[in-house]
Amino acid sequence: PMASEDPAIAEILAFIAGCPAPKQRSLRTRHHGDYHLGQVLVSNNDFLIIDFEGEPSRPLSERRIKRSALRDVAGMLRSFHYAPHAVIFGQAQSSVVREEDAAKLDNGARFWHRKVGAAFLRSYLAESAGGRHLPATLEEVQVLLEAYLIEKALYEIAYELNNRPDWVRIPLRGVLDIVS
Repeated sequence: PMASEDPAIAEILAFIAGCPAPKQRSLRTRHHGDYHLGQVLVSNNDFLIIDFEGEPSRPLSERRIKRSALRDVAGMLRSFHYAPHAVIFGQAQSSVVREEDAAKLDNGARFWHRKVGAAFLRSYLAESAGGRHLPATLEEVQVLLEAYLIEKALYEIAYELNNRPDWVRIPLRGVLDIVS
């Protein structure tokens, strides 16, 4: 079927069309640009964030643009989605999940993703309370964060199609989860 006839694509497009335009009423700042679990190291009971050059496939001029810090938050939330699904789908190194067990593990992966993501977001918002880098209301935070989550997941789809086609189901699942 044509893309416009596909119910999942129609749902995604309807979700995007129904989103209010995000209002950027917060401080734009330099941000990591490629923030995910692979950029965080644990050392002596502390966390080190590495590789601040931004998304390597984007031009330097684009990576230098000041944006909302929520863009990095969206990147980490997407990483929390990737982690368990990469293991379940056998895409992670040393993954030994049998295909017949993958469906059984899916609910656990979704639960883990939601719980870890919620804890991260709660902590981030609590530590950032009153900061000029966040919009004034939680509703504005939600709109902006959802826009960045969709943007990141759509970018991931293009990336996976070009580099690791077997992984594309992970960001596709992510987009469907975001719009539902």
